[in-house]
Amino acid sequence: MPNPYLPCWEYIPDGEPRVFGNRIYVYGSHDLAGSDKFCDYVLKCWSAPLDDLNNWVCHGDIFRTQATRDYPADTDWTDKRCQLYAPDVVEKDGRYYLYAYIVNAKGCVAVSDRPEGPFKLLSQYKYTIPDEICCNGWFIDPGVLVDDDGRTYIYCGFERSFLAEVNSDNMYEILDGTCIEHFIPREERPEDGFTEHDTLFFEACSPRKVNGTYYMIYSPLRGSRLAYATSDSPTGPFKYRGYIVDNGVDYPGGNDHGSIANINGQWYIFYHRMTNGTIMSRRGCVEKIEILPDGTIPPVEMTSLGFENSLDPYKITAAEIACVLKGGAIITEKNVFERVVTNIFDGAVIGYKYFDFGDDFGSKTMEFAAETVGCGCDCHMHILIDGENGEEIGICDVGRNGGTVNAVVKAVTGRHSVFFKITTDYADDWTGEPFKNRCLFELKNFVFMK
Repeated sequence: MPNPYLPCWEYIPDGEPRVFGNRIYVYGSHDLAGSDKFCDYVLKCWSAPLDDLNNWVCHGDIFRTQATRDYPADTDWTDKRCQLYAPDVVEKDGRYYLYAYIVNAKGCVAVSDRPEGPFKLLSQYKYTIPDEICCNGWFIDPGVLVDDDGRTYIYCGFERSFLAEVNSDNMYEILDGTCIEHFIPREERPEDGFTEHDTLFFEACSPRKVNGTYYMIYSPLRGSRLAYATSDSPTGPFKYRGYIVDNGVDYPGGNDHGSIANINGQWYIFYHRMTNGTIMSRRGCVEKIEILPDGTIPPVEMTSLGFENSLDPYKITAAEIACVLKGGAIITEKNVFERVVTNIFDGAVIGYKYFDFGDDFGSKTMEFAAETVGCGCDCHMHILIDGENGEEIGICDVGRNGGTVNAVVKAVTGRHSVFFKITTDYADDWTGEPFKNRCLFELKNFVFMK
């Protein structure tokens, strides 16, 4: 599946990937298209077979702080202020424990005999650590690690990190005297060569153990990134190592939350992107990553690939899988069946990475077609490969009424990114300059044809 890897009508932010048995599970909170707030009152779970990452199955609402049309709330101490954020799920002795972060209320742990749930309330967190550390029992963004020796640790925080050991006999009691604050430092350490608030902790704890090294994936103070730190111990100290992905590079940015998972020997970073012109409509995405022998993870670019090695340019591509949106362009949902790239102004750039055009097929040209919605202006789609300043292989004119538009373009072979750069000859009557803040058209999908 390309990015986003779940059905495009599904908005799952804060996705926590876990491999249990022969399936990959993603546990997340739930956004609504165009919402003016983060998350709602349910947690969701999706899963796919490890050998078929194009076959995702929804397991429904796995936990609730408000009644839904089908089920009552799983909590009796929450009200309409208490949305569910950023869960985690771990396995211990054949049972699966869900750690819930509830806004404006004490968090809790739920349990199931199956990784997909349904999860039943086990207990609120039990603790003696000061409320100012754990935010009155919210335990913000809990990430949980069951170590090889059976001991369990929870990592949390918002603008200040803390960790503690959990009683592995009941999985909800925080053991006295085990809390460690600021396991991700609060201060920048310029002597390490990092700047721009890279090292500062913001939120989104997610622990992993890889080849004996403890990794902490988290969101640093610098807005759109997922960073990581490592340690030789589950209790630190953790040393900042760099960032893995930045969802704000050439794309509408916002917070990020996710983690890493190994699927069939390939490591992936799971994260989310913004849509609908807001930071509160987020969809799950994934990129392949590499963990080097020295434990570092080179940063990866955002792509349209998801679990695919490349995209097929000769199949219809939905515009909404764009991984580059510049000049005001955004993805927006018109209804459950239709999402487009809109706010396409003069100078906008829309990019997709990567297509495999295959081998030479004996022609110097091929055809391009796009389905558009007109917005009353004539304009031009400059079709480029290998970047917004790459080789222009053709121009497709889009009329004021939109519809299906066509062009003959240069035939290319091999693997390339595809970019559309938009220009218009329409000019403001007063200044003579091209319209800068008028939507020229909306892009629905496109295809290349041999």
